[in-house]
Amino acid sequence: MQQVCSYSDSPECANEFAKQKSIKDAVKEALKQRKELREAKSKAKTRGQWKNEAQIAFNAFIRARDLSAGHCCIDCGKQFEPQKPGGSVDAGHFLSRGSHPNLAFDERNCFAQRKNCNRPGGTTAAAFRLGVIARIGLEEVEALEADTTPKHFRVDDYIRIRDEYRMKLKELKKD
Repeated sequence: MQQVCSYSDSPECANEFAKQKSIKDAVKEALKQRKELREAKSKAKTRGQWKNEAQIAFNAFIRARDLSAGHCCIDCGKQFEPQKPGGSVDAGHFLSRGSHPNLAFDERNCFAQRKNCNRPGGTTAAAFRLGVIARIGLEEVEALEADTTPKHFRVDDYIRIRDEYRMKLKELKKD
């Protein structure tokens, strides 16, 4: 009894102590199981799933970057309607991720666009190019277009990119 309660010699105090201890043990076990499950899910992810997570984090940062800077749509110059259900903003790549995978995570190659402009039937590539030239300059656009350096991303790269852009987005939202 002395270990349990120095103020009383009652068995109720000992019972309460045992109950609290078993609750703490159960919580610790649940946290341990949750951590193991999270690690198992992480190990089971494919390269494509890691790539998708990195792209989602990157695109979220691009949208927030351009919206917080007060930029309009890179293509048509119209204001965004962020309060629209589902949002009205995409992160559009000037040089597509399919034809230029090395530039998929290059901030100079991605800009906030209205969904209508980024979808088929939206604005033309020429209008997009003019908007990009106005935003970053002709020299940068030509450097982007000339960049054909092959880039092969590994899972570690995708994890790093995902974490980096999540952190950048968090810092951007603080300001």
